[in-house]
Amino acid sequence: MSTLWAGKGGWTLTRDHDRLILVAEGVTTEYVGVDASRLAVRRGWFRGVLTADGPTPLELKGLQRRQIQCVRTAINEIVVRGKFGARFPRAALSRAAFDQVLNSHLAQQRWIAHDTAKRILTGIPTSSELLVTLTPTELSTLTPLLTDDERQTLDFLDDDHRSRVAATNDEILRREAATRKSFFDSVERSPLTAEQVSAVVTFDNRVRVIAAAGSGKTSVMVARAAYAIDRGFVPADRILMLAFNADAARELQERVNARLAILGLPTVGLRASTFHAFGLSLIGKVTGRKPSIAPWVESGKDTLKIEEIVDELRESSPDFRFKWDAFRLLYGRMSDEPDGGEPDSYDRSTRLTGFQTFRGETVRSEGERLIADWLFLNGVNYDYERPYAHDVADSDHSQYRPDFFYPDAQVWHEHWALRADGTPPASFTGYAESMRWKKQIHQQYGTTLVETKWHEIIDLSGFDALERDLSDQGLHLDWNPDRPIPGAKPLEHERLARLVRTFMSHVKSGSLTREDLEARLSDQPKRNNPRTRLFLDLYWRIHDRWQAELRAINAVDFDDMLLQAAELVEGDPDLARYDLVMVDEFQDTSRARARLTRALMQGNDKHLLAVGDDWQAINRFAGADLSAMTDFASYFGPAQTRRLQTTFRCTQTIADVASRFVSRNPAQIAKTVKSARGDGGPPVTIVRVPNREAIPGAVQEHLTKLATENSGISVDVLGRYRFEQDLVRRREFPQLDVTFRTVHRSKGLEADYVILPNLTAGTFGFPSQISDDPVLALAMSDDDGFPHSEERRLFYVALTRARHGVTIFTVTGLESPFIVELLKDPGVVIDGAGATTEDVLVCPACGQGTLVRRKGPYGDFLGCSRFPKCRQTARL
Repeated sequence: MSTLWAGKGGWTLTRDHDRLILVAEGVTTEYVGVDASRLAVRRGWFRGVLTADGPTPLELKGLQRRQIQCVRTAINEIVVRGKFGARFPRAALSRAAFDQVLNSHLAQQRWIAHDTAKRILTGIPTSSELLVTLTPTELSTLTPLLTDDERQTLDFLDDDHRSRVAATNDEILRREAATRKSFFDSVERSPLTAEQVSAVVTFDNRVRVIAAAGSGKTSVMVARAAYAIDRGFVPADRILMLAFNADAARELQERVNARLAILGLPTVGLRASTFHAFGLSLIGKVTGRKPSIAPWVESGKDTLKIEEIVDELRESSPDFRFKWDAFRLLYGRMSDEPDGGEPDSYDRSTRLTGFQTFRGETVRSEGERLIADWLFLNGVNYDYERPYAHDVADSDHSQYRPDFFYPDAQVWHEHWALRADGTPPASFTGYAESMRWKKQIHQQYGTTLVETKWHEIIDLSGFDALERDLSDQGLHLDWNPDRPIPGAKPLEHERLARLVRTFMSHVKSGSLTREDLEARLSDQPKRNNPRTRLFLDLYWRIHDRWQAELRAINAVDFDDMLLQAAELVEGDPDLARYDLVMVDEFQDTSRARARLTRALMQGNDKHLLAVGDDWQAINRFAGADLSAMTDFASYFGPAQTRRLQTTFRCTQTIADVASRFVSRNPAQIAKTVKSARGDGGPPVTIVRVPNREAIPGAVQEHLTKLATENSGISVDVLGRYRFEQDLVRRREFPQLDVTFRTVHRSKGLEADYVILPNLTAGTFGFPSQISDDPVLALAMSDDDGFPHSEERRLFYVALTRARHGVTIFTVTGLESPFIVELLKDPGVVIDGAGATTEDVLVCPACGQGTLVRRKGPYGDFLGCSRFPKCRQTARL
């Protein structure tokens, strides 16, 4: 305590730390903190005056010059300390609480979950927030007055708290891995790797585990359940494990029961289930009435049901019948622009590259093909590009060849590649002048000209007008969608039905309504075209009939059931009774599954572990939405990501070839896959045969070689389609366990050796040219836009089924684009004496085909195997 002033009148002013004590007229008054602002000092003529506000104001004279400054300084310091002190306890408490959480979790070696940290961090102010009431002058006054503890607390406020939490969690992980090593070594048949231990100990609220093929993701799920129970974090009956199919769920249940029994841990109430079984059970318990799944859905005959509905609608509605047939036959293969599409045909007699029609000829554009096919289906006789009846060639024009001629009516037809705004594609130079010249020719010679425009024929109304024009000219039109087609293959009923079913899965899974799709069309002008609207017209009629059939038998489909389950949990958070939910194969999760999973995470101290591999996302056709995994945080909230990058299955060579291939798509999540066996392994082998007919013999020869060199090994022959089973001859190899599967069916399985018997180009090649229809994008999340992205992932799955070796068969001149890409990989070889990948010439123009020997009028030459899509040639 120090005396600042002792007046002649017996009054005194003393300072005791952050207090001023004034004794005047026999009364002692304390001024603490901001209350000291009631005191003030002013200069008089000769001496200073101290004033004090209050019920009885005081005015004390006699302060000397030196005392005036001393008292002012004391008042300012105490007021500033008072302002600071009023807000400081919150900061001090926040610091203490934060340190206590970190220290207690470290002592317990229990991971600090995001939501736990968030609850603490939410109450911590920044130093700026704490000092906001102080002026710059007051801040400069405060700084030298701070205690060491106060300085440390202010420094704490501006720390990177998340980094401290992360550093503490790193230490917790290190200690857990060391002190519980015996547990992690025995929880599964083989000791867990450091990656697997990290995924198990990271007991955060939301954890995404990116698991490479063969990296032991099931071991992580089993160990996570055991760890949660053993540490007392979650009891067994509050653990739920969700799998993609019944076999996987059964394996999970059996495996977790067996492993936990060995460890002496309880398993009563721990549940492994499919989403479907869980959803049905939940609805039954809540409503008292377990839903019935429609028999055609449960038996996997949903596409056949779509076909049945279509047949009924075609029978009962002439409008639906015509529109269904029109979409299937005419609009099933069509671009959005008049100059769009990839040529698929070549006419040797005219040397014209273009598009094949139903009649079998080659036309120049998709618009002309659309018209030619419509004419064919109506039984109209026509000539394509027949020379005009008069010789009109001149110095600027060759002989005129109108697009179509109708000999039965002596009528010519021009199809103009014009958009709705009257403009042709930018690449069509001089188009307007050419149109004027052609019309002038017909006027000059008095010939009849029928005209169509691109923007009109992509809408069915354009064909209505064409039908009227041709009928007025005396032509008889007989629409027959069942007419035998000798040329280009149309979209089959079955394929269109599958498209409708896929679209339906995504519409239902996303809870999309008519209004939702209309809004999406408005937001996506490129997709808002007559073709899409025609499809939607058909789709909603089928959708409504599908729903009516479900109601008629009091049943549901899987999508509706999952959404109902999600809605029940969303409406009653008490139904979210599981504290630890683990989801397998998360890359194949639909939006309905993701919604149910998110609903189960309602409440405090919930923990989600989602395990999957975006490189193996191959079920988009079945409603899977990869964005649930790639955009995990946007679905579920802030999350930790752990990677399992050690494969126990493949050699390093196979892992490298497969990884380099799939990683060329930059949208895939980066991984560095390492084989547990170390470096090396035989290369991936490509076998080229001269034609498709030679494939079965070559495969047989390879199997014979494997049987000679090995015994008791498994060989999986993986086809892109079921019919490729015919490429494997029926011959028993006692030394080999040979199994044919489709690549889709091989997911989750493995074999010593893998054979891919038909990696060729074409409609039913690999990659399949039966690509996703553009209309699907309306109901699905945006695709990453990389060519063949899902087919590439499917190929990755095929490669990574092999433990020891992969052999790929292709046809010379029909090589898949994937083969062309693999030729550049150092881990790939060409089978044959002295053959190397350099012996195969990749087309320098398109980069997707190979240069093969062809015969021409002037001798042999090299041409791209993708002809007519690519017309690159080279001399031998």
